[in-house]
Amino acid sequence: MIRKVTPNDFDFIYSLYMHPQVNPFLLYEMMDAATFKPIFNELLGRDVLYIFEDKNKPVGMFKLVPLTYRNTHIAYLGGLAIDPSCGGKGYGLEMLQQIIDYAKEKGFLRIELSVANINERAIHLYEKVGFVKEG
Repeated sequence: MIRKVTPNDFDFIYSLYMHPQVNPFLLYEMMDAATFKPIFNELLGRDVLYIFEDKNKPVGMFKLVPLTYRNTHIAYLGGLAIDPSCGGKGYGLEMLQQIIDYAKEKGFLRIELSVANINERAIHLYEKVGFVKEG
């Protein structure tokens, strides 16, 4: 299940963004919790941060950022990560499928994302659910 992040999710979001196996593929450099807190609060205020849960336990996160003006039919997908302790259980695939369904429900016609070309595992997963390389 996916849901919006609440202020109570700070510890999970922070630990996932700063996890040594996850951080190299995400937007923010390693930092302490006090430095990350304003970033978290800004994302909360923009209402773009989500948690993916299994049986009410958070296992992943992502950002779904609506674009503007002529691009309001597009959402940018970022900050996508599964807790490494939950890896290899199919959560990535399940989360992506739920994200796609949720984006369709919200009226988006396109989801865009970027991925490091060395992140072969993520690329394979994105292609498995229908993303294609552009550019």
